[in-house]
Amino acid sequence: MHEKRRYAILTEGYLTDRHAKTAHGVMQYGRDDIVAVIDSTYAGKNAIDVVPHLGRSSPIVANAREALALGPTSLLLGVATAGGVVPPAFRVQILDAIDAGVEIVSGLHEFLNDDEEFVARAKASGAKLWDVREVPDGIPLFSGEAYRVPQTVVLAVGSDCAIGKMTVMLELERAGRAAGARPEFVATGQTGILIAGKGIAVDRVISDFVAGAAERLVLSVGQTTDVTLVEGQGSILHPAYAPVTLGLLYGCAPDCFVLCHDAARNRIEEFDVPIPDLKTLAAMHESWVAPIKPARCVAVALNTHKLDEGAARAAIDNAERDTGLPADDVVRFGADRLWRAIAKAAA
Repeated sequence: MHEKRRYAILTEGYLTDRHAKTAHGVMQYGRDDIVAVIDSTYAGKNAIDVVPHLGRSSPIVANAREALALGPTSLLLGVATAGGVVPPAFRVQILDAIDAGVEIVSGLHEFLNDDEEFVARAKASGAKLWDVREVPDGIPLFSGEAYRVPQTVVLAVGSDCAIGKMTVMLELERAGRAAGARPEFVATGQTGILIAGKGIAVDRVISDFVAGAAERLVLSVGQTTDVTLVEGQGSILHPAYAPVTLGLLYGCAPDCFVLCHDAARNRIEEFDVPIPDLKTLAAMHESWVAPIKPARCVAVALNTHKLDEGAARAAIDNAERDTGLPADDVVRFGADRLWRAIAKAAA
């Protein structure tokens, strides 16, 4: 059961930046209450006015002490920084919350429980420190049991990192439930875990066990689930993050893929790697798994947030023409069409 929290979300200096994707994901899709956002840049405003697309109304305050007056149970570090480090500007806010006995929640690679000062102050106040990326004990090697699950397993794959793979699967889960199906979102990253209340951050798993972690997640879905929607990570094109992508590709033993792409990108961010056309990219994923457990790409999910509506619709039309697959922006125009493609593949 998902433990209900009352979050104060710390984004100091990052609220409108893509590195605040943890805050953005929890604000848009989370089931927990949000009593405040802490970001001095926008203090005095409301989140619904600063980041309206997230659809969450909550006051923005200047510091943790102001947020504590609103009665949070937990302080969430709402950023995913390069290297997963705790931003220096966050430290005093974290310590104020710890001293007040408030739980601290972090999805960063730099663990709260490895910081001697945080641990000592938490011990004194009784505050809990939750490192969301901490890997559970006992993750096994991949066994092949995932090949025999009764559910249809759908994996989000992508042309790059940070293009909305988690968002796509959450929107598809909503659409599937609205259509009367029983889909379940499976979290493989820190923000997804915060939203779903469970999962494994596979980028922290030792490489030999990533496929086993993915398999464990697929095997753990509810008995009434009919479609398992696995959150993707990285990209097979990404020089730094392809290994975790491949671990998911094999470990969750997908029956089909949803190909995700930012329509404004033609190269991998931070690396000089060109992104091939979508038909080629879909075929690349299908060819990777063909000798083991064949799976096909059944839909294309475009992220068109950098395009105006006319350009967005043109990009969607082009993707459909080039791939022969249904395409859409599930945030901008809804996920029904892509859900129908998944339902057809599952039939």
